[in-house]
Amino acid sequence: MPKQVPAQLSGETTVKFLLDSMLGKLSRWLRMLGHDVLYSTKLNDSELLEVAKKESRILLTKDLELYQRAVAKSIDTYYVKGETESDHLAELAQQYNLTLTVDMERSHCPICNTKLKSKPKEQLTSELKKNTLTYYNQFWRCPNCGQVYWQGAHWKQITNTLNEAQKKLMKLKEKTSLC
Repeated sequence: MPKQVPAQLSGETTVKFLLDSMLGKLSRWLRMLGHDVLYSTKLNDSELLEVAKKESRILLTKDLELYQRAVAKSIDTYYVKGETESDHLAELAQQYNLTLTVDMERSHCPICNTKLKSKPKEQLTSELKKNTLTYYNQFWRCPNCGQVYWQGAHWKQITNTLNEAQKKLMKLKEKTSLC
């Protein structure tokens, strides 16, 4: 098992991450949780290392060779071991003391990483289906890409995944306290 290099968080409420191309789903989760996450499938390993160092971002990877290169260059990095998104979220919550709840006032756009802004539904009537406007009252828009979000039917699955991650986090903490 590779040795993990912890980042110095110094009381920050959000963490800046850079994820390799194998962690696209995780990038969306971390953005929803309010973290600044860079993710690109176009950057090669050397470019990832350069960006992580230059922007003081924690590099998350499932690539052991990339992880070892980052450690050798003293770049804050974490080797992601889990298989599921709830595994990944639990690992990162333990490692970086992340909160596993979505606060829409802190959330970033899962697509482009821009902080979301609350939007009155009256301003969205021409963009959303009538049923959506009838059954939901809170909406958020990305000021960059224009995507609109609300806590719709998919919210149950989001909540289930976060609850599962929370349970896994508790088990990880129990294991750690026994060591």
